Amino acid sequence: MPFPKDFLWGGATSAAQIEGAYNVDGKGLSTADVMPIRKQGELREITIEVETEKFYPTHHAIKHYEYYEEDIALFAEMGFKVYRLSFAWSRIFPNGDDLEPNEKGLAFYDKIIDLCLSYNIIPLVTLQHFDTPLGLKKYGFWKNRIVVDLFVKYSETVMQHFKGRIRHWLTFNEINNMSTMPWNAGGIALSASEEEKMIAAFHQFIASAKVVKLAHEIDECNQVGMMYNGHFSYPNSSHPEDIQGNENFQNQMLFYADVQVRGKYPEYKLKEMERLNIFLPIKAGDEQILFEGRVDFISFSYYLTHVCGRETKGILKGLNGLETGYKNPHLKQSSWGWPINPQGLRFALNTLYYRYEKPLMIVENGLGAIDKIEDDGVINDDYRIDYLQKHLLEIEKAIDMDGIPVMGYTSWGPIDLISASNGEMSKRYGFVYVDVDDYGKGTYRRFKKKSFYWYKEVISSNGESLR
Repeated sequence: MPFPKDFLWGGATSAAQIEGAYNVDGKGLSTADVMPIRKQGELREITIEVETEKFYPTHHAIKHYEYYEEDIALFAEMGFKVYRLSFAWSRIFPNGDDLEPNEKGLAFYDKIIDLCLSYNIIPLVTLQHFDTPLGLKKYGFWKNRIVVDLFVKYSETVMQHFKGRIRHWLTFNEINNMSTMPWNAGGIALSASEEEKMIAAFHQFIASAKVVKLAHEIDECNQVGMMYNGHFSYPNSSHPEDIQGNENFQNQMLFYADVQVRGKYPEYKLKEMERLNIFLPIKAGDEQILFEGRVDFISFSYYLTHVCGRETKGILKGLNGLETGYKNPHLKQSSWGWPINPQGLRFALNTLYYRYEKPLMIVENGLGAIDKIEDDGVINDDYRIDYLQKHLLEIEKAIDMDGIPVMGYTSWGPIDLISASNGEMSKRYGFVYVDVDDYGKGTYRRFKKKSFYWYKEVISSNGESLR
């Protein structure tokens, strides 16, 4: 059996995209709470404060704050071995810099974690997933070193509180989004200078490294990973300039993994910052902090592959971050214009493992699509089953044929949730349908899709049913 007996099957969500209750029980605002739904053809607006005439998807999301018992019971029915979730920092420290944690926030996550454990579901917790406390704006968010200490305090609080109950952690979701979606990654404006983004990224590297070391001190059984936004690319042609252009693009993204896995900045990045006159606010001892805080494993998201070459300039651009100057004519696209490339997942696993030689975990992978409830109440999402089956078979090949140590797989997301890129509900990913539209109208009832029963069989057979 190519999938290991202890393979971790499950699903992944984020607090901002499912919880709702944005101002309930002492929760403070986060950067996600001031992003209205995206207007067609435009980038998502950031209003800094809540404006009553605008619709903010995170304020209600799918009301997981109310429906968590039903939702986790559905995950358990599918047979989840692991559930990747995130804690909302602003639910525990409402302003980010509060002296004491919000006990009601901790109590909510107590219920979530205890319920998971009662179903023998391992919780994998992301500490910051696109929702920096808005109260940290007064410091300039992650451009200010003080936020490092505040994040470490928050992390220590939850790691001590959940000691023995949570032993799998991720520090920052898709940390390389500081270059592509900096507001999501840490409250940094898209228009910020490259130096500002690199300073914010440096502070997140320091914070992550400190938390890795702290986690090991709190509980020697703790495992802490990094989370990479899976930008993987092929060269446009065999022309040397296309090969180099593709290499340059990959380095722009993978340097984030280089720092967190190897514990130091790669030479190519240091040379680039030197050319751009970017100076990091390095303090004495920072190099040791980065080295001592190397992660235990690498997790990543995988949705698509890019094509890059001599015309690819800088970082990804466009509404969905797909503009590299090239398209892959060999691949079909999703309804949202994302190339569908199952074989690319095997390529991604090989790329990461043979660059870093660390255990890997796919913590996001899925198909955003428009689902329809038939007259008989059935939701026939065969397109999702086809997508996931083909991707899972490529993971099997990577394990069986390439010898890649893959820890597990958590689909994004096991239940419909709001999209981070556009705030829509109509871009559905789940095995469970939630009856709510893009503007929060609906019953919020949960319905099992055809893929629900398919994934249940995949898990119970440990992947045997894929063939």
